[in-house]
Amino acid sequence: MEYKIEVSSIFRFKKNIFPFILISCFKRFNHLRGNMKQDEQKPWTGRFTEETHKIVEDFTCSVNFDKRLYKEDIAGSKAHALMLAKQAIITGEEASIIIQNLDEIQKDIESGEFEWREELEDVHMNIEYALTEKIGSIGKKLHTARSRNDQVTTDFRLCIKNETKNIELFLHELQRAFVHSAEKYPDLIIPGYTHLQRAQPVLWAHHMLAYFEMFKRDRERLTDCLKRVNVSPLGSCALGGTGFPIDREYTAMLLGFRDITQNSIDGVSDRDFVIEFLGCLSIIMVHLSRLSEELIMWSSSEFSFIDLPDSVCTGSSIMPQKKNPDVPELVRGKTGRVIGHLMAMLTTIKALPLSYNRDMQEDKEAVFDAVDTVKRSIEVMTIVVDQMKPLVTCIKNSLKMGYLTATDLADYLVRKGLPFRHAHMVAGKVVYYGIQELKDLNEMSLEELKGICKEIEEDVFNYITLEGSINIKKSAGSTSPELVKNAITQAYKWLDKNKGNEI
Repeated sequence: MEYKIEVSSIFRFKKNIFPFILISCFKRFNHLRGNMKQDEQKPWTGRFTEETHKIVEDFTCSVNFDKRLYKEDIAGSKAHALMLAKQAIITGEEASIIIQNLDEIQKDIESGEFEWREELEDVHMNIEYALTEKIGSIGKKLHTARSRNDQVTTDFRLCIKNETKNIELFLHELQRAFVHSAEKYPDLIIPGYTHLQRAQPVLWAHHMLAYFEMFKRDRERLTDCLKRVNVSPLGSCALGGTGFPIDREYTAMLLGFRDITQNSIDGVSDRDFVIEFLGCLSIIMVHLSRLSEELIMWSSSEFSFIDLPDSVCTGSSIMPQKKNPDVPELVRGKTGRVIGHLMAMLTTIKALPLSYNRDMQEDKEAVFDAVDTVKRSIEVMTIVVDQMKPLVTCIKNSLKMGYLTATDLADYLVRKGLPFRHAHMVAGKVVYYGIQELKDLNEMSLEELKGICKEIEEDVFNYITLEGSINIKKSAGSTSPELVKNAITQAYKWLDKNKGNEI
């Protein structure tokens, strides 16, 4: 649409109102030019006769959060340009100009000089528009044989690949903190619990290594998830592919993908990789929450098993004596937030017909927030684990009662020839006697024990002391000092071998 202004007609009006009319006309002219330019910026305005409503524009805009994908978007565009040139769809010179100017745009973004415009909706159109402003019609050729549908999922897969590596590195440091703690206190015996009741004596080191194994599985899950993230949908276009002779394997290779998606409809509509990734992050947070719960209990006056450093605690605004374990409490609280993002994505995807739907825009904020939450939580809990100290005297006092070696007494009686169920009953009677007399098992005399079961002999004390219970364990993966020492060595070897996932 053209807007013509007859300047000569203005002189028909009285001279004293000429300046006001002239200013008004030019304001109207500039307003119309601005609207027309804005419409030209949108890639789909050829079909539309009305401007996008400002409220709708604000509601559908995603650039405020998806601009985080600028590196991935530029990398994908550079690979696409190289492929177009390789296939003679554009010239090599045009590809070089495109790539050079994309590099300049990235520098502008990273220096803070780039102007993000909400009317351009998303990161893709902002970068494409900036490119076209720089190099004109050559920039408009870049989107040949590509849609925002395959572009966004390509960007997002690249982002999740990179964030997976980052999270693995954070987990690596957390695992190392647990192994350090195990190595620092190799002989410390603590009560192990089931049902929050004192159960059997175990080594502090053995307990720390339980968390090492827990987060090892988390890393293995992330590695397995990568198999399904690390495929390229680029070239699927809107949903049906393209008639241009593109080379999808080439762009996949340039971007570091191991394979390409095999169905163009699935390529643009698949968000399984997002759900699976959020599932992995949710399990990590569940593990961090279990750790947090234990540290919160252990640092309480009722347990007094550990002292958390002042640097990770806060006080009370009214109670001077308080030292609150805020970091573990916050991590425990943030677990629901990450699980919520997983539930939100499952709920979003469950009702979507093939192929792409705008609902899928909801995946970005969910993943970005989950990633940031998980990385911060792992990082801060690594500090807590690295600096916490066991309160040895309090732990030893907690071991004095609780009949933690009752199972060892039953096993001892089995060695003397009793069936296990009979031995279990006898051990239970010994415990009952101890409760009545306020004596733990290793505080009873041989005569007291033989009064309950004549098969008990002097060698029973090799089994029912705390040290005896620990030392007698032989099964693989158990809490004996020799096995735990070997487990620490193996843990260090695993960490050295698995410093970070190569993607």
